Amino acid sequence: MSLAKCFALIQYPIPHHLLSRLVGFVAACRLSWLKNALIRAFIKVFEVDMREAAEPDPTAYATFNDFFTRALKPEARPLGEGLLCPADGNISQFGPIEADRLLQAKGHRFSVVDLLGGDAEAARRYSGGSYANVYLSPRDYHRVHMPLAGTLTEMVYVPGRLFSVNSATTDHVPNLFARNERLVCHFDTEYGPMAVVLVGAMIVAAIETVWAGQITPLSGQVQRVRFDKPIRLERGEEMGRFKLGSTVVMAFAGRVDFDTGLAPKTKVSMGQSLGGLPQSQTPDFV
Repeated sequence: MSLAKCFALIQYPIPHHLLSRLVGFVAACRLSWLKNALIRAFIKVFEVDMREAAEPDPTAYATFNDFFTRALKPEARPLGEGLLCPADGNISQFGPIEADRLLQAKGHRFSVVDLLGGDAEAARRYSGGSYANVYLSPRDYHRVHMPLAGTLTEMVYVPGRLFSVNSATTDHVPNLFARNERLVCHFDTEYGPMAVVLVGAMIVAAIETVWAGQITPLSGQVQRVRFDKPIRLERGEEMGRFKLGSTVVMAFAGRVDFDTGLAPKTKVSMGQSLGGLPQSQTPDFV
């Protein structure tokens, strides 16, 4: 048995939420000696480039969480053309949505219905569309930005486990993104519906949004919030952040002509162009 498979299997009995909340407690600690030691160790181990940060002094952050969700200098992530990458990380998988299925890793697919918390009606909007998954590693910038301009219509909190979302786990845990705790954000865009799903993971202390603050952890039931008053976010604008690393899954109603240079595990940056804008599909009978 490979080390990667062993790593995935030992996660099943671990109390994911308890471990994550304990890490969250430490990450929110304001004791200077402790938070500074944690930040310095993290920068060294993960080779974090603080020259990009709006505040490059590691000791200036009040907590480890503040450091982890640090802002970047305005010029650090210029916006490209077309569909934007929402976050720094690796693009793990992308392509067309076929028969309601998205690719998690080789040999593992999961359904749009499950990803969206069992909402079959919402899932039908993305039939024949496209998707992309971006994995944020610990060293990455952890704010999530809008791939397209859009108006928020609904936010859905879906409870679940908190498996790690690194490649070792995605390769061996079926339906990982549809079984982990997640926040589904539905937007209307001029190119059709768009879902941006912030997927929780082990030791992710919380997920935040710019319109509602901290969202997780919540209760053990699916919770839906509709937005009658428009919340408009522009292309490239911040929409949320992870307190420790995770994955963003995007679904588009239209087909995206992804850049030919993209491949699974390609390093990407927030604001980088992923391809052309989503285009609606013409039915075969037209």
